[in-house]
Amino acid sequence: MIEVLKGIDLTILPGEMMAVEGASGAGKSTLLHILGTLDRATEGKILFQGTDLLARNESELAEIRNRHIGFVFQFHHLLPEFNAAENTMMPALIQGLNREEAGKKAERILTELGLGDRLLHKPGELSGGEQQRVAVARALMLDPRIILADEPTGNLDTQTGEEVHNRLVQINRDLGITIVVVTHNPALASRMTRRVLLVDGKLFENG
Repeated sequence: MIEVLKGIDLTILPGEMMAVEGASGAGKSTLLHILGTLDRATEGKILFQGTDLLARNESELAEIRNRHIGFVFQFHHLLPEFNAAENTMMPALIQGLNREEAGKKAERILTELGLGDRLLHKPGELSGGEQQRVAVARALMLDPRIILADEPTGNLDTQTGEEVHNRLVQINRDLGITIVVVTHNPALASRMTRRVLLVDGKLFENG
């Protein structure tokens, strides 16, 4: 068995903005996936609101994921046949929210993210930055307590990446949502209130 992460001891406070930095292969994405219950740690504990996630079964983890955690990845993973509003409301529809209510909420979130005039545009009709902002809106749809973002600007140019940086900071400031970002981007990392560094699977505070 390959040991990817070694002796991680990490506390993330509510409302914190944290950047996870490190070289490729250091274990950054693995750490994020474990925090988001997409992967399971083989030992230790992961406490979320006093609950040990490693003691939960898959259906319980899915419920925690859906209700409390929003994900943003390097690639937006938007469904090409649906417009921005439909992509945004998708998590709420899956959870059984009324379509009309979901639509109103999606419109409000997209408007707050500067996409009020792009509601009916499909992903192929949006710029890279707009696509990623739709992905951020989708992550906000179920009012998560924490957003986990894996290289959210890694596929964007500098200016477009800055737009996404600003939106993540705005979300934290306005809504108090905890933000954890895996990034190679020093500009984005510098905007976070806390930075940690992964080196060969070990975690260090980074300024």
